[in-house]
Amino acid sequence: MNLSVTEAAPLAAESVVRRPSLVGRTRAGLDAALAEIGVPEKERRMRVGQLWNWIYHYGVRDFQEMTTIGKGLRAQLAERFSLDLPEVTAEQVSSDGTRKWLLRMAPTGPRDRGAEIECVYIPEVDRGTLCVSSQVGCTLTCTFCHTGTQRLVRNLTTEEIVAQLMVARDRLGDFPNRSAPDGAFVPNDGGRFVSNIVFMGMGEPLYNFDGVRDAIAVISDDQGLSLGRRRITVSTSGVVPQIEALGAEMGTMLAISLHAVRDDLRNELVPLNKKYPIKDLLDACRNYPGLSNAKRITFEYVMLKGVNDSDAEARELVRLLKGIPAKINLIPFNPWPGTRYECSDWERIERFSEIVFKAGYASPVRTPRGRDILAACGQLKSETEKLSARARLMLEQGEADAAATAH
Repeated sequence: MNLSVTEAAPLAAESVVRRPSLVGRTRAGLDAALAEIGVPEKERRMRVGQLWNWIYHYGVRDFQEMTTIGKGLRAQLAERFSLDLPEVTAEQVSSDGTRKWLLRMAPTGPRDRGAEIECVYIPEVDRGTLCVSSQVGCTLTCTFCHTGTQRLVRNLTTEEIVAQLMVARDRLGDFPNRSAPDGAFVPNDGGRFVSNIVFMGMGEPLYNFDGVRDAIAVISDDQGLSLGRRRITVSTSGVVPQIEALGAEMGTMLAISLHAVRDDLRNELVPLNKKYPIKDLLDACRNYPGLSNAKRITFEYVMLKGVNDSDAEARELVRLLKGIPAKINLIPFNPWPGTRYECSDWERIERFSEIVFKAGYASPVRTPRGRDILAACGQLKSETEKLSARARLMLEQGEADAAATAH
């Protein structure tokens, strides 16, 4: 196994509240920052455009690099704000090139250690996909998903969602005229930078609707990060009331974590189904704004041995999706410590796929990526508790040593 891990030093007893970062802010957020330091309203639109270009197109980390902005305003901005990114507290590299970053967000108070979340970069020959998180922990408790075993702490802010892409581009050397940090992975074949975003990390995106919507507006703005909405996929476990609004307000691709064709089984695998059963979910899919053969919905179906992988279930899946322009991603279950499920045998997955394909649906079997670093689908679970426990232990040991010395 080719696996490398780096970790940051343990935290001090109290975190220092830093200057608020402008990275990740919407245009309205940048306008508010300029108003805060007294920039006249008639000047702010131009200044917002300048900041936007420097932050999101060039990825600058120092106000002094913003040469189109006067020195006086640069000094004002630097005194009140920063251009900090979340801290990468751990980086794991899979044998297949997948990278998982544990990111610590800025503290929100004097004793706040900073929330920690994970995002994953998956390099492929024709694309680079970044899997981003929308919550710290998860609202849901899907029984096959490792992330679902971690309680929800809070929603991520718009800035924290956007910052995940900023960290990835920074570490991949994917900003014009900027070199990557020492030791960072830099693609050299021209086709493996971040080209696609999937909201399939920690959390249920549609339970953080406003934060996700505003983050997508920043990510897709063609004057900055410039990722088209057709390259952004929002995955939901089935928050039915928000699906139409997702299409109308965000216009992204839609993915549905389905995983079962019967309500009794889906109630167990995806407990949200008790509130929004399969029929209601599929009705919402049929009415998704912009739905067409060119903008198909992806249905994700994790293959669980002896649970949901029979021929009969494959045929029922086809029947349920009739009339919906769709692609069905079959996902070999990725095991994690303590799970009671097993992955379906490969022959069973192929048979399931064949039934779906013969019915006229694309049914690719997703190649598991990053399994050796628990970065694959369904495996994300923040290392916050483990790292924090280690930090506390070292802190307590230091305090004990100091007390012993004093006596």
